[in-house]
Order: sequence, then C-alpha cells, then structure tokens
Amino acid sequence: MLGAIAGDIAGSVFEACPMQGARDSFPLFGKYSRPTDDTIMTLAIADALRKGYDNRERTEQLVRESMLSFGHMYPYAGYGGNFMRWLETNGQSESYSFGNGSAMRVSPVGWVCKSLEETEDYATITARVTHGHPEGIKGACAVATAVYLARTRASKEDIRAHVASRYGYDMGRTLAQIKPGYRFDVTCQGSVPEAITAFLESRDTEDAIRLAIWLGGDSDTQAAIAGSIAEAFYGPLPRDMEEEVLKRLDSTQKKCLRDWQNWLADLEAKRA
Repeated sequence: MLGAIAGDIAGSVFEACPMQGARDSFPLFGKYSRPTDDTIMTLAIADALRKGYDNRERTEQLVRESMLSFGHMYPYAGYGGNFMRWLETNGQSESYSFGNGSAMRVSPVGWVCKSLEETEDYATITARVTHGHPEGIKGACAVATAVYLARTRASKEDIRAHVASRYGYDMGRTLAQIKPGYRFDVTCQGSVPEAITAFLESRDTEDAIRLAIWLGGDSDTQAAIAGSIAEAFYGPLPRDMEEEVLKRLDSTQKKCLRDWQNWLADLEAKRA
C-alpha cells in the first residue's frame, strides 16, 4: 500500500501538467508534495478490510463508514465533485460514477485476497459504495487483480494479458504512443490502462511512478495506481523513498498505515 501513497504524494504537484523532459528530469518529492484524496481513501479501504475481511456484508458497511469517517476528517484532500456530494450527504446521495476514484483506493484488496475471484469480489465491494457504474467497478477490479497477480509472482506479460482479456482494456500501446495525444482524464477507462502500462514499462517502483507522472493527465491517481502494482511486483520501497513518504503523513495516517501493515503481516503468517 505504501507504493500507492508514494505515487499519490509524488504526483500531487504535477496534476494536469505533462512533463516535457525525460522521466528522470523532475524531482520525485518536493516542498509542496503532499498526500491527497488517493492516500486518504486508500487508508480508509485498508482500515475497513482490516476490521471486516472474511465477512463481505460487514466489509461493505465498514467501507462506507470508513470512507465517511476519513473523508470528514480530511475534507480538503481534493475529492471530486461526485464524491464531495456523497460525503456532504453522509453517503445518502446516489453515485453511478465511473471516475477513477474506485481504482485509486483499491490496492489494499490485492494484498489481502486469496484468489483472483475473491479479489474481484472485494474490489467490487469497495467500488460500488460510490462507483456503481460498470466502468467504475471494472477499473477497481483491474487494479486490484493486477496488484494480486504482481504479489503472487505473475510475470508482467501475464498481468498485461489478464487485464486485456478480462477487462477489455487496450494494453498493446506504449506510453510513447499514448503521450502525444493524451489529455487529463479522470475516468477509469481513460486512465486505468495508462497507469497499468506505466507499471509494465517500468524498471522499479520509482520508475513506475515517474512514468505515470511523465505521461501527464491525472498524475497523482495514475502514479498511485502504478506505484501500488509496482510495490507488489518489485518488493518494499527503498528506505529513502519510504522516509520521504512517512514524513508527509500525519500521526493518524501513520497509525492507520502501521495497523494495516501489522495486521497484514499477521494474516500472512497465519496462512503460511
């Protein structure tokens, strides 16, 4: 999950500002780099899974409660208009969204679940609370299953093939082909495949985040998605990157992250 948070923080200052230089021509973390709604809602999903996993109905209720709690705790994190309306009505407004918010927050699901089928099930649960449109659910499932496959040692080509065949995304384009005509796009269908492609072309987690930012568009969300898959594939973040992330989180966010990491370690030990 730290990869998603690192991507969000790194991408926070580049949103809608495509890079014109090389992918290593800009600082990854700067003075104004900060966690946004991607981080806040990823922590909310992690908190709900930690408390409700293995009980689907309970998890869905906890997802709603946790997102509302974290959303009210951090009201200025940069939420989209549909989500703000949902938050202001305490989850009572209808949301048939296909925005990429469902995909940006879903990475904890890929770390918990025991199969592709279960991963899709829980990704759907976390998405449909606010993203009831099929494209919103599909985007969440694509990212969660990519994290699951990366975590379970699938190859990049297997991940590419699964995302393309299962979700119908065009995974045959390179970032160099995409970039010239690419524009800011907050839909799942217009940003999830591109973020996954950034991971597929990367050398390591930092490179995946840089590529997602370099592409342009909704940089923090695309870097969060690419970073989440990359961490699962390449392993823990380098210590210096982790330190840059942690110093930008407040005490509540750090506690939520620690609680998640400890719970996940215990869960994995029980399964071993």
